Amino acid sequence: MKKTFLTKEQAEAIAREYPTPFYIYDEKGIRENARRVQEAFSWNKGFREYFAVKALPNPAVMQIMKEEGCGFDCASETELILADAVGAKTAEIMFSSNDTPEAEFACANTLGAIINLDDITHIETLRAACEKGGTDASGNRIAPSAFPETICCRYNPGGVFEMANGIMDHPGDSKYGMTKAQLFQAYRRLKELGAKRFGLHAFLASNTVGGDYYPQLAARLFQIAVEIKEQTGIALSFINLSGGVGIPYRPNEQANDILAIGAGVRRQFESILEPTGLQDIAIYTEMGRFMTGPYGALITRVIHEKHIYKEYIGVDACAANLIRPAMYDAYHHITVLGKEEEPADHMYDVVGSLCENNDKFAIDRHLPEIVPGDLLYLHDAGAHSFSMGYNYNGKLWCAELLLKEDGAVSLIRRAQTPNDYFSTLDVLPQFKLTQP
Repeated sequence: MKKTFLTKEQAEAIAREYPTPFYIYDEKGIRENARRVQEAFSWNKGFREYFAVKALPNPAVMQIMKEEGCGFDCASETELILADAVGAKTAEIMFSSNDTPEAEFACANTLGAIINLDDITHIETLRAACEKGGTDASGNRIAPSAFPETICCRYNPGGVFEMANGIMDHPGDSKYGMTKAQLFQAYRRLKELGAKRFGLHAFLASNTVGGDYYPQLAARLFQIAVEIKEQTGIALSFINLSGGVGIPYRPNEQANDILAIGAGVRRQFESILEPTGLQDIAIYTEMGRFMTGPYGALITRVIHEKHIYKEYIGVDACAANLIRPAMYDAYHHITVLGKEEEPADHMYDVVGSLCENNDKFAIDRHLPEIVPGDLLYLHDAGAHSFSMGYNYNGKLWCAELLLKEDGAVSLIRRAQTPNDYFSTLDVLPQFKLTQP
């Protein structure tokens, strides 16, 4: 059985002030997990976790991460603005994007962010962006700047990424990263342009469990670091293992032991890098799902039941609030708050109200008997959940709340209103919805 960080009584009290559906995040759980990550890699003097902003782009959560020593991995200008807004400076920001516009490179370089180049052709795009500056999304002028002295390159080994327990993913089908030959060529060109500190980055598998992924990825990247030194004379300053450490979405899955994972990376570091004089390389990570995923929940109220060829439970949330089940056929465990001890002897499809038949949070799920008015707690919604929301059918984004360490609840993003939805209709400046 998966545990909740809210009781039914707490959820009902919150819902009286903030109507369902809403997301809520557990500050205590997030902080404790961030500290475990820091402990797991404390053996590496340069270690830094760059929290993946895409997972949960809320300044209140980002501020917690900053207080726990994390930097931020950004993939767009908007995410760069968020990182800057919470006080992250220069090397505390990693800019890992792809198919990147010149203006975004200029913005990242102006902030002093570490730019992680996805493709060898982006070197010249970055050079042009530095020389010309640009205009940001708000129309502000970005002044020309010097080419960055610290730079990173993203590696794609191609083929399949296979471990002892089978094929994990197919890098050869991925749009990200450079080949090994391009990687060496890129470092030489970057050095010509004035770069002085170099990093290596790779992301080869998503949501891995079992603890082997980081150590095996690290071994591959450490070996490449040795080759880079031998062939180019460049000693890397850091290696970024990116994300990919997963969480147990299903009740029977085992959680990753981040302390054991950190120890596994350390063994590879000591056996591959230290004998070659590369013991000063800093290790970076870019986790999102692992950092916040288990510490967020979507709370939704049952509003209908339908009895036709199947038994349906209709809730006031929909795929526009949480798209992962519809998009990936992803599993999110559901707890019927207040009925945790009752037998799961009813089978339901739990659905939302979108005009799409894949708007289902659960299919043929065994749950306790559910009636209208019950509150459902959708687990593991603290990453890649709210941030992937959308407005199909005119559905509006729900509120985000923070359960603070002292038990208080604060609103960290209000629910969207119809006027918010219509606010970008500049072609109809006279249009304004009059709400009751």
